[in-house]
Amino acid sequence: MKKVSIGGGQGFWGDSNDAAVHMVKNANLNYLACDYLAELTLSIMQKQKLKNPNAGYAKDFVALYQAIAKDCAEKGITILTNAGGMNITGAVNEIEKVAQAQNLKGLKIGYVLGDDLKDKIPELMAQGIEFKNMDNDENFRDVLDKIVNVNVYHGHEPILECLNRDAKLVITGRATDSSLFLSPLMKEFGWATDDYNNLAKGIMAGHLLECGGQGSGGNYDYDWRNVPDLDQLGFPIAELTENDFHITKAPDCGGLVTEQSCKEQILYEIHDPANYYTPDVIADISNATLTQAGKDRVKVGGIKGKKPTDQLKLCVGYHAGYKLVTYYAYAWPDAYEKAMCAKDILLKKMKRKNLQYEDMQIDCMGLNGLHLGVADMSPEKVSNVNEVILRFAIRTKTKEEAQKLVPEIAPLTLNGPPGGAMFGGRAKVSEVISLWPTFVPRDAVKLTAHILEVK
Repeated sequence: MKKVSIGGGQGFWGDSNDAAVHMVKNANLNYLACDYLAELTLSIMQKQKLKNPNAGYAKDFVALYQAIAKDCAEKGITILTNAGGMNITGAVNEIEKVAQAQNLKGLKIGYVLGDDLKDKIPELMAQGIEFKNMDNDENFRDVLDKIVNVNVYHGHEPILECLNRDAKLVITGRATDSSLFLSPLMKEFGWATDDYNNLAKGIMAGHLLECGGQGSGGNYDYDWRNVPDLDQLGFPIAELTENDFHITKAPDCGGLVTEQSCKEQILYEIHDPANYYTPDVIADISNATLTQAGKDRVKVGGIKGKKPTDQLKLCVGYHAGYKLVTYYAYAWPDAYEKAMCAKDILLKKMKRKNLQYEDMQIDCMGLNGLHLGVADMSPEKVSNVNEVILRFAIRTKTKEEAQKLVPEIAPLTLNGPPGGAMFGGRAKVSEVISLWPTFVPRDAVKLTAHILEVK
């Protein structure tokens, strides 16, 4: 029976290349899919591209491809990635150079254009599309002049077209993470676009792999102390036939694949287990089963699918002002009391300068920096801590307003409570990019598939 093996090579932009290189060399892969994008990532890439027209994609992928290009070509491994970010053609050009340098003549590089809708927003609004915020009732027109990027989360269609045109490497922009894994399964097994149960199975294969090491013992909550060899963590691999679906990993590397590790990953970002919305299918994992089928091998079953909606998610990044964040450490005794004294000093100086801010966050690393309002801040908890780091952050409409606080921070060293030390040097004002999550009608999006053959 035909078996298709797909490796999850990256979990985010900045992830390690080691696991992907290892699985290409040591596992019997048919495909390697690498996810680089998140909402904030696209905005960062767009800012890079505005400064340098040749930037705006995940350059990490170029280094990874240099390391695996020959092996993938010799072993027939097809690579899929959304590393194109905000400059897909720029990424394609760099990958073409790598392929030429390694004498991979005839290699077909597929790429997908059309997910960037920034220039089409006026036209779409004229058609009556309101781009309502998924989280609140704010008016989209209020951020029109602040928009940084607008990208639609698209599904398998153009990726599959590239594969059907014999591409051995496919580069996209904001394709959904899971569609990178679904597309090759549709090609290999001939799944139709209305075969919702199989499509959902393919989507969940991608979902279990898209976060890289998080699916194989990294960021593992249940028994993290006993995860083998985290220093050489292997990433998960999905193996599918028409009837079976397993998650495993490459041999001779760290990490683990267990029922529990798969449970933690399969529930990641799933709001309603019966309705996990993607552009390709609505997946229902409310009756999914995970069964240990051997060492580092879990069988997945019980996944169902439903028809997708006629809307696609749209990621809009927009300029939301400026921020200033500073860290001040205070030592025992009375570390927390000293930190609160420093906080009060800064607040009084802000008031004296009539500093206008949109938002403020003040907390103490080591006490409530992670757990915020649910942290135990009782007197006995905070009275005898060895040290605490005050994190003081403001967001303002203008850079000049945030700048008012900068000269008040360093003087705390000699002009405030004792035992203080500033972290990270002089605080700097930086731009804030916020997310406007919304939807766009599916039929308003025009995606195109392209092929470049290496000469």
